[in-house]
Amino acid sequence: MIEIPLGGGDVTEGVVRVGDTVRRPRGPHSGSVALYLQHLEHAGFAGAPRWLGVDDRGRDILDYVFGEVPSAPPDSWSTTDHVLADVARLLHALHDASAGFTPPPGAVWFGADVQVDLPDEVAELDVGFDLVTHSDVTPQNVVFREGRPVAIIDYDLTRPTTRLLDVVNTAMHWVPLKHPADREAVYAGADPVARLRLFVDAYGLAAADRARLVDVFQLAALRSWHRMKANAEQLGGGWRRMWDEGVGDRILRRRAWMLEQRELVDAVLAVRAIP
Repeated sequence: MIEIPLGGGDVTEGVVRVGDTVRRPRGPHSGSVALYLQHLEHAGFAGAPRWLGVDDRGRDILDYVFGEVPSAPPDSWSTTDHVLADVARLLHALHDASAGFTPPPGAVWFGADVQVDLPDEVAELDVGFDLVTHSDVTPQNVVFREGRPVAIIDYDLTRPTTRLLDVVNTAMHWVPLKHPADREAVYAGADPVARLRLFVDAYGLAAADRARLVDVFQLAALRSWHRMKANAEQLGGGWRRMWDEGVGDRILRRRAWMLEQRELVDAVLAVRAIP
């Protein structure tokens, strides 16, 4: 059958559509991701592609999820308040479905072969995981139908994490939680702190996690800086390109901006804190 290249990804090359399926090159982490996707299917989560096996060229076979994906920079229709709230609810549904997944001994996740030297305070983020989940819910990884988000695609970065870390990472992309100089023009005039409250309210984030959000955000930003640098140096490809385009500087700017907003964020998130 005809293979149609699928673009939009930052680092994975060779992804194609074949009929109603997607074919993806396999990596060391692919077996673990396949088990996770099978778990989501058995848990009844309809917002992820099904893993269908491996083709005769050694590529993963997945469902092709029909719908529309926001462009980069994002389309205005994908930046509305109702979309932001719907994405938060979809993320919560994914987390609920993921909670019952226990990875088998020896499970491998993306980046396991990359050596990253993390400061001690940042390394603490890698202790106490409470679930395995997607970990990269960007606008380009969410499929919409009739203006509503229905599925999350591209599970390459699936790994053990926490609900709060994944909420922080997803909000960073969708609110967005970025330095004003790095926000896309479509967000001109938007109030990121108010949108963050909308996101965590729609998700149903607990009060204790709201109180920790700024601290976790700034530590996650530092970890992201170190990981992106290591990926660029050791993996090259799209990681090198993103680093050369200044992603490291953008990460540090968003961390500094969030720390400047700490008092306001803490006050606003506490308004409707959920016990």
